[in-house]
Amino acid sequence: MIEQFQQPEAIADAIIERVGREIILALPLGLGKAVHIVNALVERAQADSTIDLQIFTALTLQYPQTNSALKRRFLGPAKERLFGKYPEILYARLLREAELPDNIRVNEFFLFAGQWLNTPQVQQSYIPANYTHALRYILDTKFNVLAQLVAEEEDLFSLSGNTDISFDLLKARTEGDANFVFAAQVNSELPFMEGEALVSASEVDFVLKSSETDFELYSAPKRPVSLADQAIGLHSARLIPDGGTIQIGIGSIGDAVTNALILRHSKTSEYRELVRTFPSQMNEIELHDAPFEQGLYGVSEMFVDGFLHLAKAGILKREVGGAILHGAFFVDCRDFYRTLRNMPKEERRRFQMKPVSFTNELYRNEAQKRKARVNARFINSAMMATARGAIISDALGDGRVVSGVGGQYNFVAQAFALDGARSIITLNATRKSRGKTASNIVWSYDHTTIPWHLRDIVVTEYGIADLRGQSESEAIKRMLFVSDYQFQGELLEKAKAAGKVKKDWNIPNAFRNNTAKHLETALQSSRKKGLLPAFPFGTDFTDTEQRLIPALQVLKHRSRSTGGTLALLVKGIRATQLTTPEEACLERLELKQPKGIKEYFYQKLLRGGLLETRE
Repeated sequence: MIEQFQQPEAIADAIIERVGREIILALPLGLGKAVHIVNALVERAQADSTIDLQIFTALTLQYPQTNSALKRRFLGPAKERLFGKYPEILYARLLREAELPDNIRVNEFFLFAGQWLNTPQVQQSYIPANYTHALRYILDTKFNVLAQLVAEEEDLFSLSGNTDISFDLLKARTEGDANFVFAAQVNSELPFMEGEALVSASEVDFVLKSSETDFELYSAPKRPVSLADQAIGLHSARLIPDGGTIQIGIGSIGDAVTNALILRHSKTSEYRELVRTFPSQMNEIELHDAPFEQGLYGVSEMFVDGFLHLAKAGILKREVGGAILHGAFFVDCRDFYRTLRNMPKEERRRFQMKPVSFTNELYRNEAQKRKARVNARFINSAMMATARGAIISDALGDGRVVSGVGGQYNFVAQAFALDGARSIITLNATRKSRGKTASNIVWSYDHTTIPWHLRDIVVTEYGIADLRGQSESEAIKRMLFVSDYQFQGELLEKAKAAGKVKKDWNIPNAFRNNTAKHLETALQSSRKKGLLPAFPFGTDFTDTEQRLIPALQVLKHRSRSTGGTLALLVKGIRATQLTTPEEACLERLELKQPKGIKEYFYQKLLRGGLLETRE
């Protein structure tokens, strides 16, 4: 018999009474965390050291932490508008403040990207795991509580955006392989998803439901899509065959890929003209630029907003078992959640939630999966790649974890296991590091996420490098063709010194124009025409905030060197008249009338950044 509660403290007491004072709590990745239940359990353990609480989870959502005064001024007034009125997760604050007591331990297998680099307790307790292996690790802990956010409709509950591991945990309990209490927290904003997200009331032990514990879901705001990102999208869209299968991820590159696919489908001539601006790549892979007649089927661990836009454009339409998409979890923007909630049931059923054991693997019903996942293209992003084709996505060379492996290895493995499938790794060729431009394609690196022997396709803003089955020499050459001009010479010299490339070989002239300036010249007119917008699928940022973002990025990069800071400061001091939108930017950060010397310097730096981005 299901027990219902309105107060988090009461459900925490019931859990402790049922399982005892040693609690091993499993929380879903990302959005599905039952925030009020876990906070109540953490508070109990804080107050009573005889309670031993271990939490196993991933991707703890939180507002971005800022160490910049200007960034705080930017995000502070807009925090709830951009990210939603999402309640704070208590254990995350305790970890940030180094105040988590010894009787509470938190193990994550995927971190909020970049937010925990300098938190030793999180780095020490991180557990590396492929997404599909996390299930076994949780079961091995003999966990005794699963707490999850759910949607409710009549006598049914839905795991909504987190079938990922929870479905298989509940299945293990039914089959006698696990014994735990399922504590569900109802949230009115969660879309009621079907597929394998449905849970009967008989499977739930405790339910927390009240207006006081209902809350707005975490919103991942749309990031601006740079011209380099748009170029990556244009190249990637050429790799997707009609009638095939696709995975895409969240973020600016995912939006760029989606935008490019829609361009290819609905504005084919403009798309073809755009891709002709790039030099022809020395690849064997077949490229595609025609509209989609058969359409695509999506199979993706992450169900992202891009799939909704592809469906609306008539591209995502190839059905498999009545679904055009099978996804395992979602965390996205508020428009995404709203669209799913308001969608007619019959249409929403075409977007089916599955566990990661379905989306990320071929095991179990392998013949059916192979038949469905024809011409699959699994698109994932990386931080860096080596010139020999190894991929770095989750950690730094010193061992600090940035995020996690997640499902990236799973989809690379699928790409090699499925007939006609390919893994596509996308990354920007360069990044800003300590005020200088650095290459994201390096000769070697101390950490690897995907080993070089699983190299497949790498896409940067400069083109496509088809590496599968290629010799060392040929693979390195192709990586040089998609590297930035500033770093091609150094990479080539290292390749020659290692005996990987002949001493008399040189990079063809066609690939010696790989510069940000050339790329911007080639694509800027298309941005002005609206073909390659900075926010192709809308944004919660105001016009003034959109103008501020690039200026603040300039400040961020320049401030990492004394020379860069001084140059920007001088430019800001010398700047005479700002435009009305630029004046609005100063007002937005409360710097139009600076108070004190510190605000004076902030104002001049911002003026310099605004002027530089205007130029």
